[in-house]
Amino acid sequence: MSLSPFACPSPPDFRVSWQVLDEQFEWIRAMKDCLQDPVFHGEGDVWIHVRMVCEALASLREWRDLSDTDRELLFAAALLHDVAKPVCTRHEDGRITSRGHSQRGAIQARRILWESGADFAAREQVCALVRYHQAPFYLINRADSLRMAFLISQTARCDLLTIIAKADALGRECKDKADLLVRIDLFREFCREQQCLDHPRAFASNLSRFQYFRAEDRDPSYRAHDDSKCDVILMSGLPGAGKDTWIRRHAAHLHQISLDAIRQEIGAEPTGNQGAVIQIARERARVFLRQGEGFVWNATNLSREIRSQLIDLFTAYQARTRIVYVETTHDRLFTQNQERPDVVPINAIERMMERWEVPDPVEAPCVEFWENGEAWIRRSSIY
Repeated sequence: MSLSPFACPSPPDFRVSWQVLDEQFEWIRAMKDCLQDPVFHGEGDVWIHVRMVCEALASLREWRDLSDTDRELLFAAALLHDVAKPVCTRHEDGRITSRGHSQRGAIQARRILWESGADFAAREQVCALVRYHQAPFYLINRADSLRMAFLISQTARCDLLTIIAKADALGRECKDKADLLVRIDLFREFCREQQCLDHPRAFASNLSRFQYFRAEDRDPSYRAHDDSKCDVILMSGLPGAGKDTWIRRHAAHLHQISLDAIRQEIGAEPTGNQGAVIQIARERARVFLRQGEGFVWNATNLSREIRSQLIDLFTAYQARTRIVYVETTHDRLFTQNQERPDVVPINAIERMMERWEVPDPVEAPCVEFWENGEAWIRRSSIY
């Protein structure tokens, strides 16, 4: 697999190959003529801004001094950091806003990089940088700055985040540019002091990490007591990614709650209203949970919101959740989907990709990432 599909500027001149990029990607064309609020972006449309950010990044000594791998990660993040602005931009009360473009951009970046065959860990680091690229601008003034810094550090390297934020600030025309640069410096020093600048903030255990982010007043150094009564495996992954194969190989001994199986039982369509299916699944889960019996919840579970609702249910019954995220390559996924007993329509998979969020390590006491290549590969962290 490649690290990134983009031609990263390289020594000695670090020149950006704009003609190659401009002709190669449709999502770049979508950024052209996408207007921005002139108060924050006096330079013009989104593509003008992105080009300025990339040029600013390529000129930074701290970027040039990085390893080849880290330079590639940051250049990809610079190109993709505003990729969702065309779909998020709105006119409200005489102003232009692109609210939500960072989170939506991470989802779009994931699909772009996945379809290109980018390395999993590299791709997810780029997505995390896109998701949090605005954080250094405002985090230092937040009441929950400590908690937020710890959260960001679990998926994004904060040292790289400061560099992309600096390029983002330099690659625009605005009155508060100097203030933005000061905030970025403060963000860097804050993360350094809190020991989460170039690695995830450490916790006493995975369970301690999970519980810290579930309660606002918890001490980050507290070692959580494990009072769980059973274990639940929550599968996550696109249709055709290999979830059923993983279960057969690693969890065949457990009870299974399969949304596909329930749909077959009640004759529900996979693209219709899933309320009845979910209700049946949750009631079956409660039976196992009351009895203290573990099970596998087998469904796509692609969004954080859906996973959070299920983990809340499991945790309420003192079950310890293990998220198993499974994925495979673009071509293999669609081939395996066609080999399923019940093929998921391609347009349904396309819609699912619009909410495709790979699990964060903070979502459960145990989060695993499995990639289907020559063999099943267990990944214990994003980076």
